[in-house]
Amino acid sequence: MMLPQVLLSDPKKTLLPKLEFFKSKCDSSSDVAKLLSSEPTILKRSLENQIIPSFNILKNFMGSEEELIYCIKRFARVLVCDLQVFVIPNIEIMREAGVPNANIVSLFKYHPKRFMTPSDRFTKIVNEVKKMGFNPVSWQFVIAVKAFSAMSISTWEKKVEVYKKWGCSEDEILVAFGKYPWCMMASVHKIMRVMEFFVNKMGWDSSFLARSPILIGLSLEKRIVPRCAIYHVLMSKGLINCNDISLVTMLRYTENQFLKRIVYYHEEETLELLKLYKEKLALAK
Repeated sequence: MMLPQVLLSDPKKTLLPKLEFFKSKCDSSSDVAKLLSSEPTILKRSLENQIIPSFNILKNFMGSEEELIYCIKRFARVLVCDLQVFVIPNIEIMREAGVPNANIVSLFKYHPKRFMTPSDRFTKIVNEVKKMGFNPVSWQFVIAVKAFSAMSISTWEKKVEVYKKWGCSEDEILVAFGKYPWCMMASVHKIMRVMEFFVNKMGWDSSFLARSPILIGLSLEKRIVPRCAIYHVLMSKGLINCNDISLVTMLRYTENQFLKRIVYYHEEETLELLKLYKEKLALAK
């Protein structure tokens, strides 16, 4: 983002105090540089009347300066917006809905941009999430709010249509969203590819979505395809069956768990499995 007007500012009176302020808050000069380059309009705003008051308000809300700095690094614009118009009303909307303050703070820390949503739309989103049966005290509630605020109604409908195209009912889609809201935050392209893989290549019924929506959030190239290849080899050799371990469990393992419990566990096949696994992973690069 470019802001040539900054070059016309008085270096000592206008720029230096702001640089010193952020240097006193950040761990390094490089952090200050990244923060200001991401939102250079900060250098045009008043330190005393805008930046410091906003910083203090948000620090009190988050409970610590460290948490706030992390948030600002992700979205520095929160320091130059009118908090009374954008951020604070949406915080109050969530509080009134019964969302624990700790969950609101966490959402703000990692996704501050979502609190820039106009309050009338934010109210509708929170009410819609409550109607869908999400419990306001659960973390899933704030993730669902994030999901809706991050996309338009038309985008939501496009994703619903994609799932329906693969045989999912509307009820199954809502059940999946209730279990794992991230399944609606994947791109249309990602949803298409994952559904195509499991339905066409693995032969699964689309109802798997309602049972294991977390699969939509996994990397197709780096996790799903390589591990399914290993699963097929083990199944074909009779080394495992569906009663031993489910493919879903295998896909959900961490990398270390997968290698230890699956690849290295079958000692006589380890070299072959490891070679195949690395070949499949290499295709993702």
